[in-house]
Amino acid sequence: MTVPVLSPQEAGPLGLALLRHLDDQLRSADRMLDLVLKQARAIRMRDVESVLALVGQIQAETESRGRLEADRTALLTKAGQCLGVHGSAITIDAFCSLLDPATAREARERSDRLRGVLREVRDEHLVSRALMRQELAFVDHLVRLMGGPDDGSNGTYAPPAGAVRPAASAPQTYSMLNVRA
Repeated sequence: MTVPVLSPQEAGPLGLALLRHLDDQLRSADRMLDLVLKQARAIRMRDVESVLALVGQIQAETESRGRLEADRTALLTKAGQCLGVHGSAITIDAFCSLLDPATAREARERSDRLRGVLREVRDEHLVSRALMRQELAFVDHLVRLMGGPDDGSNGTYAPPAGAVRPAASAPQTYSMLNVRA
């Protein structure tokens, strides 16, 4: 494939747009990493209120990344048009082939850092999910223990103490021997 040579007027703005976008992505990924790390600490401390608050913040950050993804798609589409391929086929190396060497080097460095931060977010999130599963399994175990023998060991909750229960029928008795001496 022949790489078209963009004029400095075309490559400059495209390169600056890519660097700005990567900076925005890095800021978002750093915020996400901070939230995921805080959530892991809250899970370890069994701080339910903080865990729930952080879930909301993580969700808000995830939703705000929608704008970043739209920007990314626009940049890839523009680079794809310059290279004569679909935007989904653009890699960082292909994109950088359109840029001057200094801008391309900065873009690669930021892209590498972004991949590293996103990998760390993924790994920490997986650890947090495992911790939550452990904690919930422990809570489930305690609930089953507190349920007592009336729950039939099927995971249902027993009514709280003092709750009105329906009257049980009298137990049936059987006489096996009817003997008099």
